[in-house]
Amino acid sequence: MIGEIDRNLFLFLNGINSPFWDEVMWIISAKATWIPLYLFILWLFVRNHGRKTVVIILFVAAAITLSDQLSVHAFKDVFQRLRPCHEPDLEGLVHIVRGKCGGRYGFVSSHAANSFSIALFALLLLKRRWLSILLVSWALVVSYSRIYLGVHYPGDILGGAMLGSLTGWLLWYAYRYTESNMLNQIPWFRPGRRQ
Repeated sequence: MIGEIDRNLFLFLNGINSPFWDEVMWIISAKATWIPLYLFILWLFVRNHGRKTVVIILFVAAAITLSDQLSVHAFKDVFQRLRPCHEPDLEGLVHIVRGKCGGRYGFVSSHAANSFSIALFALLLLKRRWLSILLVSWALVVSYSRIYLGVHYPGDILGGAMLGSLTGWLLWYAYRYTESNMLNQIPWFRPGRRQ
C-alpha cells in the first residue's frame, strides 16, 4: 500500500518534465552548484562565532560524513530498494536526464540526508528566521531534483530528510556541549575576547 502510493507519487512528480527543467534540475542536483551557498554559510559562522568557526567546520564535516555514510551502509546496503530508474516494472515510464541513474539502490537519498543535515545544523546554530527559510527551501529543492531526475522515490527523500535532520541535530547538540564544557574554558575561544 505505502509502496504503491510512493510509486504513484513518483510517477506523477517525475512525469512533470520538459527540456528546460531537465537542465535546471541537473544543475540543482550538482554539488558544485551550491559552493556559493556553502561559502555564505561559512561567512555567517565566522561573523557570528569568530574563532569557534574552526571547530564548527569540524562538526559540520562530521554531520555530513555521518549522514552520508549512514545513508549508504545503514540503509541502501541493508534495504536494497532499487532506484526507480533501475526498477524493471517501471522500464519506459521513468524520465531520466542525460541517461544517468546512479547506483543500484536508492533508499535513503544521500543528497537529501546531506542537505538536511547541513541545513538543520546551520539553522540551529545561527538562529535566523530568514536563514531557516532559505536553508529548508534549498534542502527541499535539492531533494525534489532527485525525484525529477528519476533516481529517487519520494519515500527515499523523506527517509533521507529524516536521517539528515537527526544527524544535523545530534551534531549541533554535540557542538553545543563541546562549546559549553570545553571551548569556553580555553582563553582563545572565550566569549568576550576580540575575535
